Amino acid sequence: MRLDQQPWSLQKFGKKATKQVLWIAVALWTGFTFVGFFSPIRELGASFAHGTMGPWELFWVFFYGFATYGNAGYMREQVCKYMCPYARFQSAMFDKDTLIVTYDRERGEPRGARSRKADPKALNLGSCVDCTLCVQVCPTGIDIRNGLQYECIGCGACADVCDTVMDKVGYPRGLVRYSTQNAVANHWTRGDIIRHVLRPRVLIYSAILGAIVVAVLVGLALRVPFKVDVVRDRATLARVVSGGKIENVYRLQVMNATERELVFEIRPQGLPGLVSATDTEVVVKPTESLWVPVRLHLPFDAATPGSHPIVFEISAKDGTGHLTEKSVFLVPR
Repeated sequence: MRLDQQPWSLQKFGKKATKQVLWIAVALWTGFTFVGFFSPIRELGASFAHGTMGPWELFWVFFYGFATYGNAGYMREQVCKYMCPYARFQSAMFDKDTLIVTYDRERGEPRGARSRKADPKALNLGSCVDCTLCVQVCPTGIDIRNGLQYECIGCGACADVCDTVMDKVGYPRGLVRYSTQNAVANHWTRGDIIRHVLRPRVLIYSAILGAIVVAVLVGLALRVPFKVDVVRDRATLARVVSGGKIENVYRLQVMNATERELVFEIRPQGLPGLVSATDTEVVVKPTESLWVPVRLHLPFDAATPGSHPIVFEISAKDGTGHLTEKSVFLVPR
């Protein structure tokens, strides 16, 4: 703010320009990494360096970069106040026994400036010296002394700076602290607060959160690092080929979600004598997908006319996963 009030000079211009360049670089890097979740980031980096990025990749890199630059560089706390849904859904879970950053009004009021040696009781003043540092350090610009407000993000910066002021003037810490509304009103001890914090609402929420965490960890541990889709060839449903065998043609899309090349083995199952007339091994490059045509042969008299369920068993040869996909095999009349 002091720099903004100064007249323009070479030093001021240099500081402003350096700040803008650094912020633009951070913003563009943010956009680049976001797009890298959807496009292979190594190829994206090479195309970005050579100026050969696709129109949509270029658009989203600059879109996310502009959003980062505007939100973090100019809107700042306005994002927390008006765009972030945190305060809206958090308020539904609050009650008077919820731990929050709170101001002890009974102890702090009436507030007022005084010398360090002055007796606040003689001056009829509370512990708050009205230094306003709690307001100055607040990232959303609120005054915690006015009570809990939806803009509060619970960072505790006001409590930290207030404790330093209390140390300087020789008063006990905790004028602004993490506590509950009931604890402040009823002068509860730490043990009383803990007993009221561990109530059914908190235990239920904690159990739900714990179940979600366990489900996510189990899902990650059991995740198969590839996917397969099976599509029947609509041009040729079923036909009799040389050797008196019935042929059905399929197209398998094998998607490799890992950062290394994988070799897959495809095995058809479900009917006696069912074999693949194409190569059963497929090599898929890292983070890519590959359409694989598969021709299945069945002896003419091995099944009755009609539709028969079969499965494709696809497994990675390095042992990282195994999948089965259902389909049908048609036998003409």
